[in-house]
Order: sequence, then structure tokens, then C-alpha cells
Amino acid sequence: MRFAQWFRGLMALLIVSALAGCGNDHDKPAVSAATVDVSKVKLVLGDQAKGLRTVVEASGAFDGIAYQVEWANFQGAAPLFEALRAGAVDLAPAGDTPVLAAATGGAPLRIVGVRRSQSRGIAILVPRDSPIRTVADLKGRNVVISSARGSISQYLLIRALANAGVNEADVNIGFVMPTDALPAFNAGKIEAWATFGVYQAFAEEQGARVLLSGEGINTGLTFITASDEVLGDPLRRQAINDVLQRLAKAFDWARHNTDRYAEVFARVNDIPLPVSQRLQAWGQESLVPVEDRDIQALQTVDDLFVEKKIFPHAVKVADLVDKGVFLPPAEITVR
Repeated sequence: MRFAQWFRGLMALLIVSALAGCGNDHDKPAVSAATVDVSKVKLVLGDQAKGLRTVVEASGAFDGIAYQVEWANFQGAAPLFEALRAGAVDLAPAGDTPVLAAATGGAPLRIVGVRRSQSRGIAILVPRDSPIRTVADLKGRNVVISSARGSISQYLLIRALANAGVNEADVNIGFVMPTDALPAFNAGKIEAWATFGVYQAFAEEQGARVLLSGEGINTGLTFITASDEVLGDPLRRQAINDVLQRLAKAFDWARHNTDRYAEVFARVNDIPLPVSQRLQAWGQESLVPVEDRDIQALQTVDDLFVEKKIFPHAVKVADLVDKGVFLPPAEITVR
């Protein structure tokens, strides 16, 4: 209750102060503290494989929030960003290449936070008894990428083939959503599979062999993006800042409570505990504000996909980043 009252008061003060300080807004009606009710603010948080929701609920990071939150879960980044484009979600987490694909397609998004990892949770997998021993052996083979064109898995495959001196045209490449690819792979119907995350952990737990992981190839960057619409609303923009602060605390909790988090993740996602433990063993990274090095790394990825004609045109990554959202409370401003 105290937090809710404090938050409402802060919102009223920030809104009134911002309006009073804008010399070009004299004709706009004043906003009184009595008219501001942050409890009416609602955010729809997009998610993939319940990744954000699980860590939030396990850590209790959203306890005491003064605004309303609704979760919308998706199995991949492509449908998640379609929802953001349609205005159905306000926040969307995704890897580097899906963010670029969405931006290239005109999705109204801004990058507001980043997590960094060692990219162990991205890999090219083959069956345990597969004769494929090196990336060079993929020549003439069928390789499935999850999920859509422009995914982190496709980036890994492109780089891996180039490093091995294999022409992409000499590999039979297909795209299958991970929920469909996993059972097909386990049934021996896929020769090699470029995948990620929980789907990768599931396959490895059942005996899949890692031909090559994304370590040293993929950026390992996962971004939190927000829609232009929600960021343009001062009250919802502030709520997004609070969400980011709480997500950062949630991921820190997960890093220091890996066993507990693995148990919760397994239960919420209805997966075997060993699969969850394997996934968590690859590391949990903190959520932090975007830095210039992240922008440069993402620009490098975009340059490659434009060169390969996977993306029809380049984007200027720096223009996608809004550094004025994920701020310590003392630095918060309303725009």
C-alpha cells in the first residue's frame, strides 16, 4: 500500500512538473494530482516460452506494483513482434536478429534494455549417433532452423558455414517452429537442427549432440523492446521503467538462486526438472541499460543479414535505442 501511494504521488508530481515546464504547451489543460490514478495504467507484457513471467513469479519481483499487468506468451519472436506491431503487446523480449527483423519490417519498437550471455543457449544439434562430426559435414545435408528467417539460429548457421568454408547453397536449409521441430528431431526426422533455449535443452537432455554452440559467434544479446505508443505516454513510460527495474532484480535473484529457479521454471513450463536445470546451468545474466558496445554488436549483425539479402535494407541501430527509459529513480524524467 505504501508503495502504491508513493508511486501515485510520484506520477502526479512528474506529470504536473513536466507540463508546467513546457513553454510550448500553454494551451494544454493542466493535469491535477486528483486526476492521476496509476492503478488505471495497464501494460501487456509479451513473453517467449514464459521466460520473463517465470522469473518474475519465482522472485516475487512484481509484488506491490501499483499498475496492472497482463502477460501474453508466444513460442517465438516472429509472432511476438506481430503482436507488438498490432498494438496487442507493449513490451517484447527477443534476441538480436529477431529485433532487427522486426525493425526492418517497420515494427514500432524501441530497445530499452539488454541482457548479455555467452551464447551457450544457441546451438546446431545432431542426433547422438549421427555421422556428422563437423560443420563441414553439413554439406549436402538437410538442416532445420528454428524459428523464422532472421533468427539467432540462422545467424549461427551462416557464420558457422562460412567459417567452415561451406557454401550455403550446398546445404538444404528449412525453417520450422521449435515446437514442431523438437518432436521431429527426437524422432530422427531431422539431420541437423539449429535451435535455442529450452528446446535445445530438451533435445540435449534426450541425447542430442552439440555440433557447435553459439559461443564466440552469436552476440549473446537479448533485448527488451517497447512499443513507440507506450513510450509516448508519460504515465505508461514510467511504468515501463518500473517494470525494467523489477525485471533486473528478478534476474539477479535467479542468478543467486539457480536451484530454486530451476524448480519453478520446470513446474511453470511443465518440463522435466533435468531439462530446466540444464537450461539454467548455461547462466543467467542481469538486465542492464543498453551501452554503445551493444549497439555496435547489433549493427554488425544487421550488416551481415543485409549483405546476405536476408534483410531488404539496413537499419541504424542507434536510432532504435531509447536510453531514457531504463533509469535509476533519481534520473527519471517525463518527456
